[in-house]
Amino acid sequence: MLSLSNTVLAERWSRLRGEKPALRIRDAATTLGVSEVELVALGLGATATRLDGDWRALLAALPSVGRVMCLTRNEHCVHERRGRFEEVEVSGPQGLVLGADIDLRLFLDHWKFGFAVREPLKDGDRLSLQFFDGAGEAVHKIYAVDDTDRAALDGLIARHAVAVPSALAVAPRPAEKPDRLDHQVDVEGLRRAWRALTDTHEFFGMLRRLEIGRVQALRLAGDEFARELPPRALRSAMEAAAADKTPIMIFVGSPGCIQIHTGPIERLVDTKGWFNVLDPAFNLHLQESGVARVFAVRKPTNDGVVTSIEAFDRHDRTILLMFGARKPGKPELQPWRSIVSHLEKQVTS
Repeated sequence: MLSLSNTVLAERWSRLRGEKPALRIRDAATTLGVSEVELVALGLGATATRLDGDWRALLAALPSVGRVMCLTRNEHCVHERRGRFEEVEVSGPQGLVLGADIDLRLFLDHWKFGFAVREPLKDGDRLSLQFFDGAGEAVHKIYAVDDTDRAALDGLIARHAVAVPSALAVAPRPAEKPDRLDHQVDVEGLRRAWRALTDTHEFFGMLRRLEIGRVQALRLAGDEFARELPPRALRSAMEAAAADKTPIMIFVGSPGCIQIHTGPIERLVDTKGWFNVLDPAFNLHLQESGVARVFAVRKPTNDGVVTSIEAFDRHDRTILLMFGARKPGKPELQPWRSIVSHLEKQVTS
């Protein structure tokens, strides 16, 4: 039975859905001044089942359910990838999912709440596993598709269902620590450390060690390492990659997950302020109005220079990172380098 406060919230949400039936739950939560997980939890006993939090065991069982759709998003970008869980590794709070289609980096210390959700639709229930951080924001979702083994997924949910769930303890996210003032940054030290990189994965550690924000580093490092491009360049890079079928990597993250697409992109579509990739196994939905800054970035590695296009919102939060498709030990694709070089020349010409 819902508490009085939950009953009021449920009534407000029902009224909002009546007024705006196409409104997404994330946007509904923002409109109502609550977290997304609080709206999901209203369905306990009907549309929602609380999961026990044994993420290691749950993830380990996902290869048995077959093909699914994984969704990771932030405020301005949604990344959807269809495929199968294959290799699943969890070590403490870190998780790694590798396979031909599903490629995830998991930060499980941000996975506070989990639910199985059955949303009634005209042609049957839409079943998903949804995971949220301590502030109630969705960090990752996994949806059943036509060729999911529903019996295996139902069994997984039954094994991890909580019979009597405790009350949600949603806490506001701590304020982000502001960057130091630019004049306090050792810019030459930053450049020396940047030149000494041998792997792209060292970049975040370098920023943390030097106590420099990512956008701040891109602004200060100089043209040898990073050049700012107009926000439109993000779309232009995707259009160029689609036109010549250059395989790319697109990283989109939440506090608890980074989801990666590797391969070509083909069908690009504009829809009501969103720029979309609508391919059979991969969908991307980018809210271009949220893109405030875009940089072309170069990082030295043992395999040669690796080039990326990196997009950020007005708060300097990462929206997405885009690279040419490559594997360790292999040099970067020349067609991808050419795409980035062309975008840079358009700025300087």
